[in-house]
Amino acid sequence: MSPDTTTTTGSARRGTSADGNVTFGLGSSAGRPDGIPKVRGEFAFSSDLHRAGMLWGRTLRSPHPHARIVRLDVSAALAMPGVAAVVTAADVPGSPTYGLISSDQPVYAADVVRYVGEAVASVAADSVETARRACEAIVVDYEVLEPLVDPERALDPSAPPIHPDGNVVRYLPIRFGELDADHAPIDGPVAVEATYELGMQDQAFLGPESGLAVPADDGSVDLHVSTQFLHVDRDQVADCLGLAPQEVRLHLAGVGGAFGAREDVSFHVHGCLLALRSGRPVKFSYLRDESFLGHVHRHPGRLQLRFTAEQDGTLVSMHGRVVLDGGAYASSSFAVIANAARFLSGPYRFRSASVDAWVTRTNNPPCGAMRGFGAVQACFAHESLMDELAAALGLDPIELRLRNALRTGDRMITGQRLTGAIPVREVIEACRDLPLPPIDAPVADPAQRLAWPGGAGRTADHGDLRRGVGFAVGWKNLLFSEGHDDDAWAACVLENGVATLVSACAEVGQGWVTLAQQIGRTLLGTPDVVLEPASTATIGTAGSTSASRQTWMSGGAVELACNAVADQVAARWAAAHGVDPDEVTVRDGFLHTASGEAAPVAVADALPGERFTATVRHQHAPTFPLDERTGQGDCDVSFAFVAHRAVVDVDPDLGLVRVVHMATAQDVGAVLNPLQTIGQLEGGIAQGGGLAVMEEIVVEGGLVRNPSFTDYLIPTILDVPVVDLALIEVPEPHAPFGAKGIGEPPTLSSTPAVVAALRAAIGRPLRRVPVRPQDIALD
Repeated sequence: MSPDTTTTTGSARRGTSADGNVTFGLGSSAGRPDGIPKVRGEFAFSSDLHRAGMLWGRTLRSPHPHARIVRLDVSAALAMPGVAAVVTAADVPGSPTYGLISSDQPVYAADVVRYVGEAVASVAADSVETARRACEAIVVDYEVLEPLVDPERALDPSAPPIHPDGNVVRYLPIRFGELDADHAPIDGPVAVEATYELGMQDQAFLGPESGLAVPADDGSVDLHVSTQFLHVDRDQVADCLGLAPQEVRLHLAGVGGAFGAREDVSFHVHGCLLALRSGRPVKFSYLRDESFLGHVHRHPGRLQLRFTAEQDGTLVSMHGRVVLDGGAYASSSFAVIANAARFLSGPYRFRSASVDAWVTRTNNPPCGAMRGFGAVQACFAHESLMDELAAALGLDPIELRLRNALRTGDRMITGQRLTGAIPVREVIEACRDLPLPPIDAPVADPAQRLAWPGGAGRTADHGDLRRGVGFAVGWKNLLFSEGHDDDAWAACVLENGVATLVSACAEVGQGWVTLAQQIGRTLLGTPDVVLEPASTATIGTAGSTSASRQTWMSGGAVELACNAVADQVAARWAAAHGVDPDEVTVRDGFLHTASGEAAPVAVADALPGERFTATVRHQHAPTFPLDERTGQGDCDVSFAFVAHRAVVDVDPDLGLVRVVHMATAQDVGAVLNPLQTIGQLEGGIAQGGGLAVMEEIVVEGGLVRNPSFTDYLIPTILDVPVVDLALIEVPEPHAPFGAKGIGEPPTLSSTPAVVAALRAAIGRPLRRVPVRPQDIALD
């Protein structure tokens, strides 16, 4: 490791003040301010919202993946006692469509439905049951059309377009390095190639979509909602309602998980429209089956990949073809396919590369943001093929990765030169060196059956079990890319020793409410830090809680605001004490004089009774769009790297799997809260392991076959492995506090590591995830 690299475990650390008192500032395992209320069941999630006189909203959805609306009659629903309002496409006063990147999705289908679950009408009634019966009373006559469900078929120019914008959301080619006369990479003597597939994964948050829309007397509206992106939600809602942005106020309600699915609006426009129509508050709260239809999912895809190398293992060229299924509408597919394309090389050096990547529209459920955002699909492919290349070369898979690991100054396949902290070798070596459980089969003790594949079912026989070990490495960008004007606003008010922070950053479980207070404590020297509720009514945008960006962006904004206040205090204190302002410095939340004659004093305590305020806007370094012909360009700000090593037990007769142990080393820049860091890594491993062996939305002919947690399986506490981890701290030069976002990398290489371990155990190629029992069971 380099001399600037430190490796830490997840043990808790505490920040200390100048006088040695514990402050629970940066570097400490400060507890979540919402932790105790959540454990006690006292925390108000969005589904707990209530307002006197409120109505209940419900949406009628299409039962068909593709159909023409021939007749829509809501008169029976309107006539029902207890029904206050019914709205359809004809009642939308503003833009009839919305969308995260492009406005292509109707608020309500007017002429054609394009997926099962598309909204057709909504009702507001005095009870949940009345709202349900009113939806059933709406008459819709459909002319069923042939659905387009194969993304490869969607690429065929002869396929009829299912949307006015066509069947291809984006095509992105990448051409890099030493190319021949036909603009193809020049290959090395050893080549391997394969095709990999991924199913559709759900974010599976525990709290379904819910919220409360409250109309105001002046025709404006307040929406209390669980979301990841308050200001962009507001702008879309206002556009559809025909209102000015300031006439729509969004307030963050308690969020029961997100993982990308709350970046897009769901019932937002429906609820506000019904509230304005009825003149009463309207609450929506999806049931689980509607939630599966009401939000985007991870893109399923097919990735064809070819790597070539010299005999000594030096990588030479790569060829890739990626097709992702975006479903009926674009959502964030434009950005997801760019991630899948440019990270398809893995964190390795290639002399040349050619990638062709498409994301298409189909009549399957819409897909969009999910933790890892395109890099998950790419990582499964590149890490699986690296193992196949290592076998073809007769090299150890870890050694092959080390020989080709990216370094600072290398170029990725977009031509961008890597700057900052690029500790690929460090994460590989640290993960490799973590303790490894015995590589023999599990102990033949019947008392340990619960830890065998099959668990409580007691189905496995010890003599049939096989153990395998697999290794994988992942990488992904941090922050928004491709020229997006990314910013975050924050404000700080300091008065009588209390710091009040204002930010519209959405807390979705990632720990922002803890980190913001830690920043304030550290920079202002006070334990009394209050974070105001997030709202569009109080501050400018914080951007989305996604792309592993909020520590850098909103954390950076809070840092700037606190520093601005501290500088004001320093200047005013110097004037009050007759000290040259240049002699007063602020360090670790305390004022210090150059002479040392005055004892250090906490910024927050320096001038009691006075009020100091600052509002700031924080931006990261500019990025640039990729060239749409060559895929070249400096489109990213920073990157994070991660490695995983999985140990699995398999019963090949029954196709049962148990992930026994996971080791991981992650590039974190700097650890700001050790306990929360550990939680992010362990949670991401559970999600990545779920994609490896159990999680898939089964879609047949455009129909979702398993919209429940009975049939859509996610890991339980009995499925989660023991985790050993190493945190690689190489401070990122331009990041606030040197820290990198940590939320997404744990999902990247955990999936291919588990599958690599399965391959090692049973000797099958296993090129699709999730790996199903029938993929494992030996003939």
